[in-house]
Amino acid sequence: MGRNTRKRRTPLATKAIAASAALALGGGGLVWANFYASAHEDNNSGWNRTKSTSARVATINCPDVGQRLTKVPRSARRTVAKELALLDRQITAAYTRLAQTRQAQAGDANYVGNAILSPLKSKRVATLDRIRVSINRGGGQAPRDLNRWAQCQGVPAEQPTGGGQQDGGQNDGGQQNGGQQNGGQQDGGQNGGGQDNGGGQQDNGGQAGNGPVADDFIKIEDVQPNSRNLPNGLAANGDGGSTGSFTTRCGTNENANRNSDNVIVAPGVSNGAQHQHDYVGNQSNNAFASDQDLAGADTTCQNQGDKSSYFWPVIRIQDGSQDIDAGQPGGGQDGNVGKIVAPAEAQLKFVGNRTGDVVAMPKALRIITGDAKSFVNGLNNANTAWSCTGFEDRQVTDKYPICPDGSNVVRTSNFQSCWDGQNIDSANHRTHVAFVQADGSCANGFKAIPQLQVRLEYDIQAPQIENGQVQNAFAIDSFPDQLHKPITDHNDFINFFDENLMNQMVDCINSGQDCD
Repeated sequence: MGRNTRKRRTPLATKAIAASAALALGGGGLVWANFYASAHEDNNSGWNRTKSTSARVATINCPDVGQRLTKVPRSARRTVAKELALLDRQITAAYTRLAQTRQAQAGDANYVGNAILSPLKSKRVATLDRIRVSINRGGGQAPRDLNRWAQCQGVPAEQPTGGGQQDGGQNDGGQQNGGQQNGGQQDGGQNGGGQDNGGGQQDNGGQAGNGPVADDFIKIEDVQPNSRNLPNGLAANGDGGSTGSFTTRCGTNENANRNSDNVIVAPGVSNGAQHQHDYVGNQSNNAFASDQDLAGADTTCQNQGDKSSYFWPVIRIQDGSQDIDAGQPGGGQDGNVGKIVAPAEAQLKFVGNRTGDVVAMPKALRIITGDAKSFVNGLNNANTAWSCTGFEDRQVTDKYPICPDGSNVVRTSNFQSCWDGQNIDSANHRTHVAFVQADGSCANGFKAIPQLQVRLEYDIQAPQIENGQVQNAFAIDSFPDQLHKPITDHNDFINFFDENLMNQMVDCINSGQDCD
C-alpha cells in the first residue's frame, strides 16, 4: 500500500455525486454498501430494519491487542507494531466485506459468522502467533493465551458498543444526551446512509452507511452546562500549585501537511492510521521518521525552539465534494470521504498542576490522548470534548455539536500530565503517562509535567437534519469500522522542545506567569 504523505492540497475540490444504492469511492476505492438495504425492506418506510438478524450487524468488534500488550521488549516493538497494524488492516478488510455483502447476509443468517468472522479469526491467529514469537525472541514473555484475542464479534445495530463487550467491558451507557444507545450503533446504518430513497446521505456526500448519521448530532443548546462526565481529560491546573501557562503558536496547518501514518503507534507502516492527520509544528512526521529526523526538522512554530509534533484527525465536510485523497489510502480507500477543513484557530497551551510544581518533559516523550477505537473499545481511554464558541461550558462527548449562526465548532483535548519519570513511551503507548486524579494529584509515584491543552476551532456550516437524515454533515476521519463516531476523537503529541525552551516553560508555569 503506497504512502500517502500530502504537502499541498489542490485549490479546488472536485464535485462528486454519489450513486443511489452504494457509493464508489473513486480510483479503485472501496464500495461502502448500505448496512440495512435488502429485499426485506421497504425503501420508503423510513426507519424500518431488515428482517434478517445477520443483516443487522453494523460493525465488527475485535479485542484491541495493542492496548493489552503492556510488556513488549524494546527490541521487538517495531516488529510487533507492524503486526498490530496488520490486525487493523484485517479488520478493515472484514468490515469492507461486511459492507459489500448485505444482500447475501439477508438471505443467510450464518453468513457473517461463516464468511466474515471465521476467516478473520484464522488470520488473526496467525498474526498473534507471529507477535508471540517476536516478543519471546526479544527476551520478553508473551501472554500464554494470546490467541484468546483472536475472536471478533459482529455488533448488531440494536446493540450499543462498549458495554459488556469482549474488548474491555466499559460502559458507554453513561454518556449524556442518550449515550451510545441512541447515538451509536442503533442508527449506524439508517436508510439515509445509502438507500435510494431520495435526499439520503449519499446524495449529499455522506459516508454511504459508514457514518455519521443524524443521531450523531445534537444542538448545543440541548446540552446541559457542565455535564461532561468522562473521567479522562480533566484540567490539571487550578487556583493552587503551579498556576502559570505557556502558549506556543504553530499555525493551523496552512500548508496542508497531512498523511495517514502514525509514527507513535505504527512506526514503519505506511497508512498505519487509516485516516488523515493534520500536522502542525514538526514538518517531518511520517511513519518512517526517526527521533533524529524529528529533532532536525523544520517547524511551523513561531518559536523555532519548539520542534514538537502536534497532530489530530482531520475533519471533513460531506457536502458531495471530494478531496485529493479520494481513492487513496487514508482517504476514500478507507471510507474517509469529503472535503477536508483545516482549523480556523489552533491553540496549544501548556498549564501547571493545582497541587504543586511541574517538572520538565523528556525530549521525544510521546503522548496519545483519546482512543481512535473507543466506539468498540468502550470509554476506558476515551477523551473527547465537543462544543461551540459561546457555549464552551457545554461539552458533549459522544455527539457532534450543531452550533447556531455565528458560532464555531470547538474540539478540546486535555492531555495526560502525570509521567512515570523514566520512559518516553510504553508498549501500549499508555502506561508511561496518566491523567491527574480528581484532586489534581498524580498517583503511583508519577511526576506532574506541563499539561498540553489543545483547542481547535472550525468555521463549519451547521448540518441540517430533515426527516431523520443529516444533510451536509461533518465528521472526523476514523478507522472504517468506527463509523466516524465523535467518541473516537483523539490527539497526539511528541515533545521536541529544546532544553532551554522547555526550562523556560517550566519556570513560567511554576512561577505563575502566562508566557506566550
